[in-house]
Amino acid sequence: MTAALPALAAAGSFLEAAVRTATPLAFAALGETLVERAGVINVGLEGVIIAGAFGALVGAGLAPGSAGIALGFAAGALAGLATAALFAAFAVWLRTDQIITGTAVTLAALGVTGTLYRALYGTTGATLVTPTSGPLPLPGLVALPLLGRALFAQPPITYTLYLLAPALAWALRRTHAGLALRAVGERPEAAAAAGVRTRPLQTAAVLVGGLLGGVAGATLVVAQAGTFVEGMSAGRGFIAIAVVVLGRWQPLGVMAAALLFGAAGALQYLFQAMGWALPYQLFLAGPYVVTLVVLAGVAGRAGPPAALGRRKLVA
Repeated sequence: MTAALPALAAAGSFLEAAVRTATPLAFAALGETLVERAGVINVGLEGVIIAGAFGALVGAGLAPGSAGIALGFAAGALAGLATAALFAAFAVWLRTDQIITGTAVTLAALGVTGTLYRALYGTTGATLVTPTSGPLPLPGLVALPLLGRALFAQPPITYTLYLLAPALAWALRRTHAGLALRAVGERPEAAAAAGVRTRPLQTAAVLVGGLLGGVAGATLVVAQAGTFVEGMSAGRGFIAIAVVVLGRWQPLGVMAAALLFGAAGALQYLFQAMGWALPYQLFLAGPYVVTLVVLAGVAGRAGPPAALGRRKLVA
């Protein structure tokens, strides 16, 4: 029994790190789920996340303590929303190619945030420290064996995911807006014939996806890292798109897939704790290897919305 305690503690720490790593991925992927359900694929999600992270840095610097944290999340969400609006203007209203537009938005966001960061905070490389929302253990639940600390000793923003995913699942299946969204992504002509305005609905989905992507970026800054680094989104937008595929465009499946990717990302901490004498870059590559496996092995069998990526829809 005594010998099992270190292993149990290591497993608990690993699960805790997996949930923490999965949190920004889940926010971005849930937003992208709505976007793709509406027939649009926002490859600019990477740019949305980095814009949200930079917005959170600026917002958190406006006030100290908890007020700065709240402002950081608000500014991050708005920055993600604005970036998504740029994508929607071109991809939804001007019907430009969604992949090319998303790539351009990502490159633009990476460049703009890097330029603004240097303009506002200098090029000396001085570390910026923002207020962060530390873990908020939930009394009683945190004492559960193994999963207690992993699930219920997280920052408050993580707990919103526990409510958001089932709420989105319910909304997509039970509400008029959710059914209309799915109809636009599957049969836009039929949806239009039934009186659904496809472009405004797609725009709304892209904006909500941008808001959640901005929250994902803000989570990196004001709930985890406590600072901003150029390019800190580190491919999470592209991984989130793979998470949506693995979750089969279902919010609860997407949550589970995000946790899988989070576990892949947390493996580096476990391996380092085990003292493996391997370059840490190998551990950092874990999530990207999982992404390739998913895209190669699962994407071909998954059934995306029938109108996903179509440029020419009814008005």
